[in-house]
Amino acid sequence: MSQSVLPFSYQTGGAQCDHGAGCTLQSVLPPPLREACDQADFLADYLHHVPLGDIGIPMYYPKLSRKLQSLERRNLIYPIDGGLFVHIYPDAVAARDHYVSIEPTVMVDLDEVMTQIDERLVEWAEDIGQVADEDEKKEVLLKLLDQICTTQPPVANGRGNGNGNGRSSKSSNGSRSKLDPIYVTPQQMEGVRYRVLRDKVGLGPLQPLLLDPYIEDISCSGVGAIFVEHKIFKSLQTTISFETMDQLDDFAVWLGEWIKSPVTVRNPIVDAVLPDGSRINIVYGREISKRGSNFTIRKFGGTPTSILELIEFGTLDYTMAAYLSLILEEGMNLFVVGATASGKTTTLNAINTFILPEAKIITIEDTPEVMVPHKNWIREVTRDMGREATGSSVGMFDLLKAALRQRPDRIIVGEIRGEEGRIAFQAMQTGHGVMSTFHAASVEKLIQRLTGDPISVPKTYIDNLNVAIVQSAVRLADKKMARRILSINEIIGYDPYTESFSFLEAFRWNPANDTFEFPGYMNSFLLEERIAMKRGIPPHKRKMVYTELKRRATVFQRLHKEKGVRGFDDFFQILAEAHRQKLL
Repeated sequence: MSQSVLPFSYQTGGAQCDHGAGCTLQSVLPPPLREACDQADFLADYLHHVPLGDIGIPMYYPKLSRKLQSLERRNLIYPIDGGLFVHIYPDAVAARDHYVSIEPTVMVDLDEVMTQIDERLVEWAEDIGQVADEDEKKEVLLKLLDQICTTQPPVANGRGNGNGNGRSSKSSNGSRSKLDPIYVTPQQMEGVRYRVLRDKVGLGPLQPLLLDPYIEDISCSGVGAIFVEHKIFKSLQTTISFETMDQLDDFAVWLGEWIKSPVTVRNPIVDAVLPDGSRINIVYGREISKRGSNFTIRKFGGTPTSILELIEFGTLDYTMAAYLSLILEEGMNLFVVGATASGKTTTLNAINTFILPEAKIITIEDTPEVMVPHKNWIREVTRDMGREATGSSVGMFDLLKAALRQRPDRIIVGEIRGEEGRIAFQAMQTGHGVMSTFHAASVEKLIQRLTGDPISVPKTYIDNLNVAIVQSAVRLADKKMARRILSINEIIGYDPYTESFSFLEAFRWNPANDTFEFPGYMNSFLLEERIAMKRGIPPHKRKMVYTELKRRATVFQRLHKEKGVRGFDDFFQILAEAHRQKLL
């Protein structure tokens, strides 16, 4: 299994501080961090070993904000789910700062004790394995630990509450062994309870990383440390490390068994979904991965980022949001286009709130990532039964064909990669609204990929796609990385005589000053020729649609700035109520 390698030297053993009135931390820690230590002794234990004289006193943040990206030197602690903490530990030499998971086991040596406890738990392995419910399994394990361990010191003659090593004769009743309880200190007991639940129910040493809502990706590239991609602090090196290829191979096998998708020499690559919706990919063995087995976990985002939060982050502006709301309300077809990690799915989820609240929506994905706030939502996922049972597999193509018979108002495809693209365009032809993400760097590349193999959409069908949002990760003038919508493009049509496609750039990002321009103002094909007509605006007054666009942008800005609306669900509820009252 993995090892925990802290970024500083420390001594184990010796007298433990009781964190009372004489504790040296009381006088140096700021009040918020001192209060956190009062609630969690293991945090105080950790801070006692940190070289505070070298790195300084960490700041404590109950909640992180994107403003912290501007910190020149990062030395801070924040809480995560499960009552745990994280220390972003500065490194003046390395390219990455350290990500330290502060757990009840971080400063407690449990190796010998856990070996004894695991030996005892084997006797109940069958009983534990029969418990399917996670909460019930935790309860069973905790009850067993209360039988196996004691915090009462053994008496001098080796009798009484325990003999110090937990080794006594078996019972004579022919059932399970009856051994003396294993003596542990109160500090060890806290660590044991945490460790057993983490390793027997959770994802072992990776569990704290899954509990951190600020982590986007977890990556093990082979022997060495695991790295994470943090929403605020970007790439960080964790204290979880694999020292040998054997350790890493064993962990990859354990990981595959835990997710019920075993990896073997014959089946060395596994893609699966964790219970929380996170995507995991495991590559096993040294023959195909020279640095040893590797794995990547792409965290499930939970509640989606709202369009107003994206505006906060600078991904787009209020006028662009108003434009997209008009496009989606009128059932037009839209792709979000960009490279990997450009934020395509985040933007797709955010704009889903603009789909009419009464719409019936079907989402089709390999891995469930698309989130929709609507109640009438059918969520379908592909099924891959492997090479030996391809007849039982259900792919994107199959689900998309089935969706056309379910009379949806909107079909959302997680990502179009292959022949399902032709079916998506056929759905557009028959009046179904379609949305998807697509890997391409520009509108030209998008069209090239759509009309080429293996998708092979007829060129005359391309104008069924009304809007292409091109998004990218960019480096700003201050050298920071950010995600920006580079352009919003209206697909106008295909000229068979010149064999050329025409499209209009309605919005574009200006990298010089990090603002958005609106070249489509008073010149938008979709707003004037499609939206205005659908909203009952007569042809000679079609420019009025821009007044509606400005009004919406102002409404969104007031909701955000003056009313403090930010959340995904809150924004959708306001839009739904506005539609009920005919205000939009």
